[in-house]
Amino acid sequence: MLLSKNKLFDGKKLLITGGTGSFGKNFLKYLSNFDLDEIRIFSRDEKKQEDLRRLNIAANVTFYIGDVRDYEKVKRVTKSVDYVFHAAALKQVPSCEFFPEEALKTNAIGSNNVAEACIENSVKKLICLSTDKAVYPINAMGITKALMEKIILSKARIKSDTTFCVTRYGNVMASRGSVIPLFLEQLENKVPVSITNPNMTRFLMSLTDAVHLVDFAFEHGESGDIFVQKSPASTISTLAEALHQIVNKSDSRAISKIIGTRHAEKLYEVLLSSEEMQSAIDLGNYYKVPIDTRSLEYQKYTDKGLVVDENLDEYTSHNTDRLNIEQTKALLTKLPMMRKYTNS
Repeated sequence: MLLSKNKLFDGKKLLITGGTGSFGKNFLKYLSNFDLDEIRIFSRDEKKQEDLRRLNIAANVTFYIGDVRDYEKVKRVTKSVDYVFHAAALKQVPSCEFFPEEALKTNAIGSNNVAEACIENSVKKLICLSTDKAVYPINAMGITKALMEKIILSKARIKSDTTFCVTRYGNVMASRGSVIPLFLEQLENKVPVSITNPNMTRFLMSLTDAVHLVDFAFEHGESGDIFVQKSPASTISTLAEALHQIVNKSDSRAISKIIGTRHAEKLYEVLLSSEEMQSAIDLGNYYKVPIDTRSLEYQKYTDKGLVVDENLDEYTSHNTDRLNIEQTKALLTKLPMMRKYTNS
């Protein structure tokens, strides 16, 4: 994994909320390259903490059991911390659909607790992880993540010692609960691959990419910035076929069954809305959307508002670089979980 060019982590105390998840574990591996004073892992699951503790990824790691819903606990765990990386969230769309009040408590109210604790304890920078589902949200998970973003941007408008930034992700390959592990299980068991819609597209972003995006936001972000990475995409049918060829080492078509689009599922992912593209800054591999600092006193716009480009499209998995089967295979074979198929 590539190292950051900066040494701003050296000698610092960092906190990762939701630190036992897929991102947290990979970010912890990345942080092991730095001479940190302390890395705090804050999460609810003692079993996952014990599993992570046994990996001995980095020195100076301390574990805290707690929930971002508990403001007093969040305030204590952020005390004397320099930087916070907020990954704690309810992410499963069906769970959030069935229990939207729980998604609200964790994703929105919990994020507000983290932001308020950072302000109170003069944390230097807070990086929050968001999702494409927050753009034009159609499900409870996306709605609560969109509200999280609005809360973080509202804190950025208030003068404090804390810099607030948001990173927004599309599909992260092989992360917990993602489609790749499901497809692999089905292929290994010789059962048809369950495809919702063969024309559905998803961004293909690795966990390493996710870590680099957060590091880029940390290094370059100003308060209120939203960052996304430019990523390629493939259709679900292309992804299934690429996995089939890797696992079965065959050019024959994968056997699949079309199960239909699931409840509250989009045909494609949107990382930036057309409205956000109006102010997005192209940084090469990334887009940055600065905070809108205009006054919210709408009477000021009676005579003059903002001129917009009506021809700007949103940035989606439908209009990004589209990978074919061979290109998708090349990307998939870089994943650690695919080594058992490529080395045999």
